[in-house]
Amino acid sequence: MGLKKYKYYFKKPRSQIVKDILTWLAISGMIYIAASSPYFARNLIKAYQKRNKYPRNKNKIINTFYNLKRQGLIEFRMVGKQLYIKLTEKGKTKANWMQIDELEIKKPKKWDRKYRLAIFDISQLKKLYREVFRGKLKELGFYCLQKSVWLHVFDCRAEIELLKEFFGLSDDELRFIITNDIGPDEKVKKFFKLE
Repeated sequence: MGLKKYKYYFKKPRSQIVKDILTWLAISGMIYIAASSPYFARNLIKAYQKRNKYPRNKNKIINTFYNLKRQGLIEFRMVGKQLYIKLTEKGKTKANWMQIDELEIKKPKKWDRKYRLAIFDISQLKKLYREVFRGKLKELGFYCLQKSVWLHVFDCRAEIELLKEFFGLSDDELRFIITNDIGPDEKVKKFFKLE
């Protein structure tokens, strides 16, 4: 690894370390570390560095864990000589938001000539969810076909399923349809810069 790259990873911003830790816990569900004193801090840093592959500022890593605990995002629990670390409900929400923020629809080399429709009817009681959901579709590059019918030309089933789960939408509130024909599609093709 070049010195420049090493310095970048060593000086990784605290916000990125927070993201790393929350993502790590969201994926694994829980981490456990041998907490026998005086090696606890070393074991925690080792586990983090092994997961993230690059050296980081050790004090910053430890401080980040304790700050997340203080904010109520993670909890520590001792069982014998093992320390278990897991996300709290608040931490899960934060980790989910981070995952939603990073959603991206990849553009393939070649379009498969299919249209993906997200059709939603979210009740007035969930008005905030409806607005945030619509905003996320815009951010992901969907085309508004009608008020509650949004379209994308590239594969986005996984992204829609993730949004559906995150917002707690039922099958009646959100449908995902793939079709070869939507009628006149010149505006859509122009929007997505196809053909």
